[in-house]
Amino acid sequence: MGLSTLLVQTSAPTSAWDMVFGGTLPTRLILLVLAASSAFSWILIFWKAKQFRAVGRQGNRFLLKMERATGLADAYKAVLALPESPYGRVFRQGMNFFSELRPGALREGAPPSEGLSLTQLQVLKLVLEKEEAEERDELAEGLIWLAVLGSVSPLMGLMGTVLGITTTFLGIAASGSSNIGAVAPGVAAALVTTVAGLFVAIPAVIAYNHFLAKLNLVSGELEGFSSEFIGTLAREGRV
Repeated sequence: MGLSTLLVQTSAPTSAWDMVFGGTLPTRLILLVLAASSAFSWILIFWKAKQFRAVGRQGNRFLLKMERATGLADAYKAVLALPESPYGRVFRQGMNFFSELRPGALREGAPPSEGLSLTQLQVLKLVLEKEEAEERDELAEGLIWLAVLGSVSPLMGLMGTVLGITTTFLGIAASGSSNIGAVAPGVAAALVTTVAGLFVAIPAVIAYNHFLAKLNLVSGELEGFSSEFIGTLAREGRV
């Protein structure tokens, strides 16, 4: 058995940890970046999951109050007692704008007031749409980073693999050894970065698509509620 073969067998990685710590400096740096990216990704995932769960509970309480309300004035009082939520903020924005146009119209025992004009109704729709967009933007905060990590992490892992394999072949060319025992350890260590990149990207992509579906659901509910709000104004003769 030659000396070079003996050295290869001695330094050959025997576990995943050996491949991680036995890689070249560039691959170790990329693995460090991917580890930090993974931690950041999971922090975002837990944060957004908690946020959307809270919004779901708030939406259920809000809709329950709306179903029990007998009119806009009664609904407004009920919503004021609820905690802050996207649904409540959209409703209050619409009610506040209506109250500015028709002061005192929502008070108990108030005489019938003139309905909103077509121009005022269009402005009310714009006010509600603006509040919906702000709520959507707030709920979408952080999702862009999940999309970035999901698309960039595999590329970083591939870059680490290419750099590791290149370094391995340069070392083989310098040493003059071409047997499989000299090539395999370096290639195996280089491929670890590809696996690490996929390990970061797969949960990030799944979470991004899951939360995007949740966001679209909430956005659709807000748009539907805005339409229902204007419809209630029409039923009560305020339009």
